[in-house]
Amino acid sequence: MSDIFNYAISQVNHSRKAFCRYITANDVSLTSHQEGFYVPKQAASLLFEEPGVKGNNKDRFVKIRWQDDFETDSRFIYYGTGTRNEYRITRFGRGFPFLTEEYVGSLLIICQMDEDYYTGIVLEHDEDIDEFFAEYNLSAEKTNHFIDPNVLVTPDEKLRQRLIEIAGTMTEFPETREISIVASQIYNEVFGITENKILGEPDRILRSWIKTESDLFYQFEEVFYRPMYSTPFGSIKDFADAANSFLNRRKSRFGKSLEHHLAHIFTASRLRFEEQAITEDKKRPDFLFPGSAEYHDFLFPADDLTFLGAKTTCKDRWRQVLNEADRIDTKYLFTLQPSISANQLQEMRHERVVLVIPEDNRNSFDTRYKDDLLSLKQFVGMVREKQARHYTV
Repeated sequence: MSDIFNYAISQVNHSRKAFCRYITANDVSLTSHQEGFYVPKQAASLLFEEPGVKGNNKDRFVKIRWQDDFETDSRFIYYGTGTRNEYRITRFGRGFPFLTEEYVGSLLIICQMDEDYYTGIVLEHDEDIDEFFAEYNLSAEKTNHFIDPNVLVTPDEKLRQRLIEIAGTMTEFPETREISIVASQIYNEVFGITENKILGEPDRILRSWIKTESDLFYQFEEVFYRPMYSTPFGSIKDFADAANSFLNRRKSRFGKSLEHHLAHIFTASRLRFEEQAITEDKKRPDFLFPGSAEYHDFLFPADDLTFLGAKTTCKDRWRQVLNEADRIDTKYLFTLQPSISANQLQEMRHERVVLVIPEDNRNSFDTRYKDDLLSLKQFVGMVREKQARHYTV
């Protein structure tokens, strides 16, 4: 989001009144002899305390600060004589940039900050206009009206609306990887997640992506399965087949979702890695750092190779990682499981398996083993340090 977008939000939220509309050809005298920004009658109170009376003109002078850059001594005028019955803002001085053809289609925002002091903002770019509309639950059809900052849509609500919107555009159930990508993109868009934020808070962002993906998946289920469950099933077998189809799709997605989001974190962290690389006996570890070429190159130091398994739960399955990469003595295993018994943690310590967990799960583990655990951020930092010995990271 641009600086001028952030400025517009600040001005609207601190204004007495705020109004927006698209700049039209009529404003810049391309289709008439009129000039100045037209203000519809429903927004007349932005200009005057009392509405104009047909048969008389009236005006007042105010100061307007534009784009937080320069000011104009401008005129609010009501034209009520003859055939005219309209409000306009005029008198901007020479060189005023926004009453030119170039700005037709841009969004004009006028905010009353004090009795005779206003701010004017012009948003030119589609991205800024879309974000502004989303911020105040507006649309192109809802311009020419006052903006109510009290109907500000929270990021969580914006996220929910975007998920519903995306689910409604799909014509077939997306693949798991596509759902993961779309979910993380939407979350990043709504909450302003940058690469630097991913580097700084990978544990929190990973969990947010996973939750967003689950929410999106359930929206897809509503879209694609509602016609199926909204009508009676012909038999118990039909019902059981449908239920198995639902559950199998859920289980398939849940198992791969974590891997997809971890890969996104590692890519954003500029790590070299390979998914499902082949090691001994055609084993395929979830993640191998830097990759299979280095793993099979015995001149590459084994200490600088890193293995990471990914399992949403690992109470019974953690031993599966023990023989997936013989060159690597210490195996790392990422899990979302909030706690594991002390006996299993002791076994993992003995087998040189190190758990990688979301940082906010740490306090739910036995205090005797907290030093054995790594957060995702700590794991990424460790791998970056290893890779810095061989590559520019």
